[in-house]
Amino acid sequence: MALTLRSSTSFINIKDNTSFKTPDDFSSTVGFAQIKPPCQLRAKNSSTQVSWAEGKTSSSVRKNEEKEKVHGMVAPHPHGRVPIFVMLPLDTVSIGSLNKPRAMLASLMALKSAGVEGVMVDVWWGLVEKDGPLKYNWEGYAELINMVQKLGLKLQAVMSFHQCGGNVGDSCSIPLPPWVLEEISKNPDLVYTDRSGRRNPEYISLGCDSLPVLRGRTPVQVYSDYMRSFRERFKEYLGDVIVEIQVGMGPCGELRYPSYPESNGTWRFPGIGEFQCYDKYMRASLAATAEAMGKDNWGRGGPHDAGQYNQFPEDTGFFRKDGTWNSEYGQFFLGWYSGKLLDHGENILTAAERIFQGTGAKLSGKVAGIHWHYKTRSHAPELTAGYYNTRHRDGYLPIARMLGKHGVVLNFTCMEMRDGEQPDEANCSPQGLVTQVKMATKTARTELAGENALERYDAGAYTQVLATSRSDSGNGLSAFTYLRLNKRLFEADNWRNLVEFVRSMTEGGQITRLPDSDRIGTDLYVGFIKQNKVWKIKEAALV
Repeated sequence: MALTLRSSTSFINIKDNTSFKTPDDFSSTVGFAQIKPPCQLRAKNSSTQVSWAEGKTSSSVRKNEEKEKVHGMVAPHPHGRVPIFVMLPLDTVSIGSLNKPRAMLASLMALKSAGVEGVMVDVWWGLVEKDGPLKYNWEGYAELINMVQKLGLKLQAVMSFHQCGGNVGDSCSIPLPPWVLEEISKNPDLVYTDRSGRRNPEYISLGCDSLPVLRGRTPVQVYSDYMRSFRERFKEYLGDVIVEIQVGMGPCGELRYPSYPESNGTWRFPGIGEFQCYDKYMRASLAATAEAMGKDNWGRGGPHDAGQYNQFPEDTGFFRKDGTWNSEYGQFFLGWYSGKLLDHGENILTAAERIFQGTGAKLSGKVAGIHWHYKTRSHAPELTAGYYNTRHRDGYLPIARMLGKHGVVLNFTCMEMRDGEQPDEANCSPQGLVTQVKMATKTARTELAGENALERYDAGAYTQVLATSRSDSGNGLSAFTYLRLNKRLFEADNWRNLVEFVRSMTEGGQITRLPDSDRIGTDLYVGFIKQNKVWKIKEAALV
């Protein structure tokens, strides 16, 4: 059976919807009004081939337009428009191939029809360089990028140098490359280590950033070679289709230490987490820094009274209201610990800026939204993650300045959260945290983008994102990436909420209700008929 789709903007003509599925093989379908086709796509079921008979595509038009392809020169979005991207599933690509290409095609078409700007995908180090040092396999990503281009969408590519598995929302397991794991087995100090000696294989310790510990190359050199290979493989797409490179700098791709690992029940919300500075490279750096200050005894390890992963600040001598976090020693240690993280970001982004300079693609870096115990003086969970942010000190301004120095967008999470939704005992303030980061990026003149931390489909979450996207207090958002494409997103009410959210964000934040038949810009038919939780489509045809 062949699937024929005509049009680059909205699209599907379905007669038989029994075998047409969206990601994860769920039984939902989406229908769209027909439009005169600028191109034709044919996806064959037997071989999942995709071939295109192109007219004058949007890509060719773009190439004829005047365009400044200088990294870092970003034009503001007109009238407060905030483009929306959607994160693809973590397992979108397997080794050398695109998973479920027909389902992905249908999903991308649905997103395009809803007015979404593009999608985000993790480009996993553990898949691409799996076969050995400098042996890269980009073919699965090439298939995806070609599909994204033909549909007129944009792509945010995440250089994911961390493992997948063991954190919130991780639905699959993708470890670091086998040859890297082999080196870790020989030298366990290559990964972050806590006070009790627990090793974390999510990401290579920043303590060895400049040491040739990965078969003659430093970790930063390995990351640089990977990004350079990506640039060379996809150079014709950079700036036009691949509009953003998000540079992974830690666990979950975030610039932080793995201070709150969920694997094996190590950490539970809202625990304070633990410092990750006990591998031999981090210990050597701490000792050398303390010795240089004439405080040798301060370099013998992290704070002895910082507690354990699941404790609260007041349970510890270090983080309690009048704890040693604010002593001379505490300030020394926290300055060193957070400074190492900033140096790590600086080293990787310096390389990334050099590699992607002139391609037209933005660079971004992700910062975690650690909002629990934010209302306390010490902000303990932020401190263990490497963000030296307390009631007396702004820990996000140095990060924003470091990113801004390289023209890197600060991508921040928890944009959908409200203080009133959080448990009282956790002393959370996601709204206060977001406001602080917005002000820090405004002061640093650094571009700010956002995403939701948890999967949300309700109107309340979207309304909160709309509110935080504005520049009333600090920076407004330059883009928002929605987490994540899955079968629940295509349930009727959830899809309607997404469409309304996209429309409002792309029209400058005007909250509107879409009519049943929307012809203004997306040509999306939203007159869903729900039966047995499956959409029945009025305008569709699967050939």
